[in-house]
Amino acid sequence: MDFTLKIWRQKDAQSQGQFKTYQLTGIGADNSFMEMLDELNEHLIKNNEDPVHFDHDCREGICGTCSLYINGRPHGPQKAITTCQLHMRSFKDKDTITIEPWRAQTFPVIRDLVVDRSAFDRIIQSGGYISVNTGGVPDANETPITTSKANNAMDAASCIGCGACVAVCKNASAMLFVAAKISHLAQLPQGKVEAESRAESMVAQMDKEGFGLCTNTGACSVECPKEISLTHIARLNRQYYKAKQASDYIPDKEEIHEG
Repeated sequence: MDFTLKIWRQKDAQSQGQFKTYQLTGIGADNSFMEMLDELNEHLIKNNEDPVHFDHDCREGICGTCSLYINGRPHGPQKAITTCQLHMRSFKDKDTITIEPWRAQTFPVIRDLVVDRSAFDRIIQSGGYISVNTGGVPDANETPITTSKANNAMDAASCIGCGACVAVCKNASAMLFVAAKISHLAQLPQGKVEAESRAESMVAQMDKEGFGLCTNTGACSVECPKEISLTHIARLNRQYYKAKQASDYIPDKEEIHEG
């Protein structure tokens, strides 16, 4: 298969980027998208040209680092997969493929197709964990939790933090990512203790990082490679409103006296 690749090239966050066109021939239909980029870079290196910089790690749809905007869609034309799980048989021979980095102010370009997603790390650091002392590790069947809640928590925990939800949102909102991280802990007994403070602190950090407001269009869930449901955003809102009510509540003198 032969392809025309229009790839965004940018030296760093301060430089002016531009698309550059490459011709690539003899690509196998069963090659992954990452393998196709590897072949391109081999050709570029042989010709003493600067290879295209892009992120990758596990190449098994787990790490979330292979985040690319392909022909106007995060991770390409197929649903519920990451870029590394995309194969060239998803395209037609002689196709023109446009490849860009995530387009969001909160994800500044480091170089070419690599963006800085450390804003996600700082949101997690603000509250996406359990810090209470739970003692020794109990047997799984000793922790009372319904199957439905366990399944919902697992669905939320499947978020890999790739940033596709931010990239596709017209406001560059991180609500789906934050909702997934809050929701999976909110449904587990171990996460109940810090549930209110977690929601408040993580939403505050999200706002501090400069992510936009949720648009309620649902594009984030549609393009999410793990198909995280919008219902988790609803749960996040409930957790956040409960936290704000608790933190803003000031008891009157009679209630203080009775206490």
